[in-house]
Amino acid sequence: MLYLFENYTLDTDRRELRCGSAPVSVEPQVFDLLAYLIENRHRVVSKDDLLAAIWHGRIVSDSALTSRVNAARCALGDSGNEQRLIKTHLRKGIRFVGAVCERSEVVANKQSVQHLSLLATGIAPERRPALALPDKPSIAVLPFVNMSDDPKQDYFADGMAEEITTALSRCRWLFVIARNSTFTYKGKSVDVREVGRDLGVRYVLEGSVRRAGERLRFTGQLIDTTSGTHIWADRFEGELSDIFGLQDRFTESVVAAIEPNLQLAEIERLKSKPAANLDAYDLLLRAQQLEYEFTEPSLAEALHCLKQALVIDPGYASAMALAACCYAGRNIQGWAQDPAAEAAEGLALASRAVEHGKDDGNVLWMAAYAVWRLAFDGRRARELAYRSLRLNPNSAIALAITAWMEAQMGEPAKAIEMYHRAERLSPRDPRGWLIATGLGMALFFQERFDEAAYWAEKALVDNPRCTIALRTLAGSLAKMGQREKAATAVQAILKVEPQLTLSIWRARLKWLDETPWGNRYVEALRLAGLPE
Repeated sequence: MLYLFENYTLDTDRRELRCGSAPVSVEPQVFDLLAYLIENRHRVVSKDDLLAAIWHGRIVSDSALTSRVNAARCALGDSGNEQRLIKTHLRKGIRFVGAVCERSEVVANKQSVQHLSLLATGIAPERRPALALPDKPSIAVLPFVNMSDDPKQDYFADGMAEEITTALSRCRWLFVIARNSTFTYKGKSVDVREVGRDLGVRYVLEGSVRRAGERLRFTGQLIDTTSGTHIWADRFEGELSDIFGLQDRFTESVVAAIEPNLQLAEIERLKSKPAANLDAYDLLLRAQQLEYEFTEPSLAEALHCLKQALVIDPGYASAMALAACCYAGRNIQGWAQDPAAEAAEGLALASRAVEHGKDDGNVLWMAAYAVWRLAFDGRRARELAYRSLRLNPNSAIALAITAWMEAQMGEPAKAIEMYHRAERLSPRDPRGWLIATGLGMALFFQERFDEAAYWAEKALVDNPRCTIALRTLAGSLAKMGQREKAATAVQAILKVEPQLTLSIWRARLKWLDETPWGNRYVEALRLAGLPE
């Protein structure tokens, strides 16, 4: 059997150890020790195991055993301090921790005989050309590093990376490298720029697992392979007694955090690209940035970008869905120039988006939002929102949109629970103001006016133009007897939409007259001083 690791080759048939093309001199017992450790590298090898396999049960002093282990490390350029390849586990035994490729694995992986011989002689094969980056954000989840002394945690670290890879694969707008490719880096010290070049990805997620007593700590960091820039990093902790629940919570938290951070990173990257070279995806990114700004001019410019994107790619579902969302936002804010025509256009785009992107969670929640705001079709909107969640249950924004509908369709308690989960999943979400706005509204429906005012104010810190948050704040303050503050909030509403009156608002939001909390909402704004 031929074992390949780092630039070493261990040939059990010829009983040779080579470093590159040069032979390494080792004693027979040291060679046997190395071969045994490598063959059993998936577990910790105890002293009794070594005595039985290498010394055939003869009694050997601890010092003799230690000297053979040290000789094996020395042959590999390792040491007792570094323990790069042979690691000691106190009172447990030792383990070979280097990444190993067997001859049979190489053949199975369809590497050429020439490549194998080059590896065996230490001559580096010609580097393959860098893979071209896909036309959408691309990411590889590297194997997580087990930072604990317990090798049994290896399976858990591997499981974390595999779970996150699977969860990210549900985000249809991402290009995710398969687990079989990323796990070839297990146990290796890698340069993320080289990983990006070899796998053809722009982003890499690294992580580690560390056990301390009965607690586990996970860390994760998202890196741009083209620049080495850290985009996101966080850590999570939990009790070992609930190890699989902890794994699930960590996975959902990481995925929920990565998705919006990748979107922001892509938008930032776009800023350096000349306007003349923008393709349909670039125009979508520019529209996303403008939609985040949420002003009357920015939504108009976002629609302009999306129309250009659809000229380039008429079947671009994400562009259709975002355009429908922009029309819905203009409707909510009172910025639509021709409300009926814009509603019809937005609904047509939402319908086409669902037809072209029925398996894309992001497309579905945007379409759901448009259908709800422009057609007030609660049944259809709710169906689309829950389809989005089934495709990507870790999407904070899909949770928030679904909660919005639940609140306005008579389930504020359920909505509040969903909003809190969305906030926990993505506490620094670029659309956090939308989550806070919806939570404030749901709390208002439960007549928890002090909490509703708190969340409305929190939303307005990030988006002072959000009229829903302003209305929730004004109504809550009025119900709490703080009439002067309520009147100030009404003035802020009228700065955004000077012509707004209660009658215009009721005509725009048909559901208000169909629910008891809708009528309470109207009465609260009348109390706050919004004109009839």
